[in-house]
Amino acid sequence: MTIEITKAIIGATAGAGMALFGIPTCISALGFKAAGIAAGSIAAKMMSAAAIANNGGVAAGSTVAVLQSVGAAGLSLGAKIGLSSALGSLGAALGAKLS
Repeated sequence: MTIEITKAIIGATAGAGMALFGIPTCISALGFKAAGIAAGSIAAKMMSAAAIANNGGVAAGSTVAVLQSVGAAGLSLGAKIGLSSALGSLGAALGAKLS
């Protein structure tokens, strides 16, 4: 196995890992939790701003609503497949180019 192939495999693994574990972890760190939005978090500030902009409610399909959905239920199967494919391919390409 050549060095480039090995680097591509490592890059693909890192990209897929980011999609499956890194993104949900970052969303949770912002304050979008399974039990709801954490008080005092960035998510709470985002929700407050969205509610002010929408006369007291958060619009369905808004960034805050989508991030809370991911925080509560995780990524959908389609999102996992799509993000893993895209970030895995990007990671493979970047890994193969690294010297």
